[in-house]
Amino acid sequence: MSHQLAIEHDVIGVGFGPSNLSLAIALDECARRSRLKCTSLFVEKQSQFTWHGGMLLPGSDMQISFLKDLVSLRDPTSPFTFVNYLHKHGRLQDFINCRTFYPSRLEFNDYLRWVAAQFKPHAAYGETIVAVEPVMAGQSVTSLRVYSRTLAGGETVRLAKNLVVAAGGRPNIPEVLAKTVDDARVFHSSRYLDTVDSVGLGGKAACVAVIGGGQSAVEVTVDLRSRFPHASIDLIFRGHALKPSDSSPFVNEIFNPDYTDFIFAQPGERRDAIVRNFRNTNYAVVDSDLLDQLYRLLYQQRISGTTGVELHPRSEIKSVRAAVEGIEIGTVDKFSGQHRRSCYDAVILATGYDRETPHTFLEPIRRYIRDTAVDRNYKLATSPAFRPQIHLQGYSESSHGLSDTLLSVLATRSQEIAESLLSTISRRELIA
Repeated sequence: MSHQLAIEHDVIGVGFGPSNLSLAIALDECARRSRLKCTSLFVEKQSQFTWHGGMLLPGSDMQISFLKDLVSLRDPTSPFTFVNYLHKHGRLQDFINCRTFYPSRLEFNDYLRWVAAQFKPHAAYGETIVAVEPVMAGQSVTSLRVYSRTLAGGETVRLAKNLVVAAGGRPNIPEVLAKTVDDARVFHSSRYLDTVDSVGLGGKAACVAVIGGGQSAVEVTVDLRSRFPHASIDLIFRGHALKPSDSSPFVNEIFNPDYTDFIFAQPGERRDAIVRNFRNTNYAVVDSDLLDQLYRLLYQQRISGTTGVELHPRSEIKSVRAAVEGIEIGTVDKFSGQHRRSCYDAVILATGYDRETPHTFLEPIRRYIRDTAVDRNYKLATSPAFRPQIHLQGYSESSHGLSDTLLSVLATRSQEIAESLLSTISRRELIA
């Protein structure tokens, strides 16, 4: 790649979702307190700030308290709290009257966008990071050359003294469905609202398959029933039954920031056991209220004698074939051995996300990265000749616990990373 004249930043963030948005606040706060200058820029592939835009379904609520916003657990007096957002929009009293800890997902997205708008000078939207190359001074890597590509195909190059990767997860596509995922009739739930109205499900008795047994799968199923009342919807999942998430107060303590210290201090085998033990708080589980809603929907079908929604538990997908008439899916009941074959007008994959690291854009500096695991401050271990810090947000569940991919630790994690980055900037200023 060509080495253009590039602007240098103390920190470049890959992605500008909640994690790096929280970091933008923390960097600003830390820099003000320490009286250090810290230039930061966050590169986001979306054309504007949107948080899970494809799943901002009508009536869907947060599954986490509004107090676990971008800053409150670190500094409840910050101007960037959800409470201050409500105050600024003249809705604080009305929200109190709603008597809930759980705002709608639409409102929380609006809160995040409100904060993001205040950091617009620090964001570059509509760009995807494609490569990160070392900048050498003798035998040492002193900074990073960061290449991004715009939606129009243009290239931008910048310099970064440090890098923070928080690009989120990639949609997880089961191997059996990989060959048909390019078919417009097969799409991941992350694109649900952007796609569902374009696949021709209205005005006819369409058949839709929803694959998955977690929160998104049930949310999509209920929304489809409301959006297309004449459609037949099959919810296909591997478990025996749809399970409720465990959000009881004692179990919820695993999402407390100090629990991260406990998890990180454990040997690897014990960490894995703890994460497995608490998977029912976050994976392949459904909010109890939503389960009740789905059960009542199914019960009303029994009363009326209709079959709009059908559940297919214990189902293993064995074959998928795209044909002109539809997407044909063959399943087998894992216990009875009974085979089933059905044809669908659309298949929606509520199959979660893949958060494997490191990213391909780090390939040019791979030889300097000693281990893909991070330290307690979410920093990659690099060789002594490599001066930049590379921090990861949202890729350390195995070392830092289940809260790592959730909103629960945003406020404290961003503070830890900001302090780590500012200490490097401080040392450089002293040397200079």
